[in-house]
This record gives sequence, structure tokens and C-alpha cells, in this order.
Amino acid sequence: MSRLVFVNRFFYPDHSATSQILSDAAFFLAARERDVHVVTSRLTYEGKAQLASSEVVRGVTVHRIWTSRFGRDALVGRAFDYLTFYLSVFWVLVRLLERGDTVIAKTDPPLLSIPVGAAAWLRSAKLVNWLQDLFPEVAVELGMQIPAVVVSTLTWLRNRTLLQAEQNVVIGEVMRNRVLKQGVYTHKATVVPNWADGTVVVPRKSINPLRQEWNLEGKFVVGYSGNLGRAHEIETLHGAIKQLSSDSSVIFLFIGGGRLAGSAQSPSGQ
Repeated sequence: MSRLVFVNRFFYPDHSATSQILSDAAFFLAARERDVHVVTSRLTYEGKAQLASSEVVRGVTVHRIWTSRFGRDALVGRAFDYLTFYLSVFWVLVRLLERGDTVIAKTDPPLLSIPVGAAAWLRSAKLVNWLQDLFPEVAVELGMQIPAVVVSTLTWLRNRTLLQAEQNVVIGEVMRNRVLKQGVYTHKATVVPNWADGTVVVPRKSINPLRQEWNLEGKFVVGYSGNLGRAHEIETLHGAIKQLSSDSSVIFLFIGGGRLAGSAQSPSGQ
């Protein structure tokens, strides 16, 4: 049976969104006796940990590669982190992949399918794109000043990987329609929504110790967990926080980070 090789910048034990979804899928497949490999970085999303370069976790063989670690604060540093990850991924995959393997590229970092697709082509492996975002379209919509020739070149390279892939997995119908407009055959674009483990994320009927620790007993909590980044629309949220800032029974709780995380706080500190 051919190997499944997933590629993403983060993997277990990291708690970022793409890591959690990928970890769920990888462990599920490994438990069903699939030969599963993951190529990822040695860092966590927060950039604070240096994980082992290789290990086997719950039946999944993990290959952690070197990247620079400038972090997310500056776009130039982040771009350099991406570039070093692309180069390391390509080098590792060229050595790792064998004919008939299936390599699954996620979209962290953006445009990851380009180096992964090149390695898959060289090694006669099958490519699957697991799309969480569409780049460079996202960057353009965010108003980033990218020269038109760069956008068109990146789009052309990205589209070649969409057409090369055995399958393009997208998270919704709107994204599927965008992919189909790039010339992808309908049977090569499949919607698989992201998920949560319903056996783990459940309402608590008993006393919640976290509510007690954070003084949330008796409060109506509006919670958000995850990255609050450049792509998020935050004005509506600001409006809701302002309108409810005088109501001490309502608490807005943000767990995570991101470019806009600091701006989510209400004037009263809620």
C-alpha cells in the first residue's frame, strides 16, 4: 500500500487550527493501518518550542525540518520563514517520496503546493491539495501591495498544481467554485468541511473549574478561540463589544493571538 505524506508547517503537539485538523486526520488514518508520514517544521505556532527532528507519534512518522524563526510580527521576517520552509520541504520530499506515494499539501504556509507539486512531479508521486485558503487571492483582497506581475506569476504556478493534483479538497462550496473557475475538472474538486471532535467538545453540565478560575461564574460568555489575523472582519465585533460594554453580565473572551488580537479588547477591558 502506498504511503500518505502530509505537508504542513505545524503538527501535533501544536494547537493551531491547521495542526489540529491535520493531526486528527493523520492519527485516524494511522489507526487504520495506513502508512502515514508528516513533513512539518520543528516549531510551534507560538515559535517557542524546538521539537524533535524525527519521531513516531501514534503510528505517524513525523519529519520535522529546519526553518528560520523570525516569527509573525513582521511581514519580511514571516516571508523569509516561508521561503526557508519551501526550500526545506522540497529537499526533504525529493529524498522521501517514492513512485506511487500520495503527498497531501495543506496551505500553511501559503502557496505550499508549488514546491510540493514540483517534488511530487519529480518523484512520480500523486499530489492532493488540501486547501484552507486561496493565495494569492487572499493577499490581494487584504490590500497588500503586490506587483501585478508577481500576482499573475504566483496564480499561474498555483493553478498548475491545481491541475496537476489527483484531487483538490476544499472546505466549502464557494471555494470549490473559485477552484473550478481555474479550469479544474469538477470531479477533481471535493468539499470536505473542517470538523471538531464532538466527543471532546461538549457542554459541561457540572461545575466548570475554568469558569471559577477566570471569574466567569454567572456570566454570559461570548468566546473566540484561534487566530485573529489580517483577514478577519472585526468592525462588527467591535460594535457588539461597545454596545455591551456597560453590561457586566456579558464577557467577550478571546483565546489565541494574531495581528488583530489586541484590538478586540473592549474599552472596559472585557
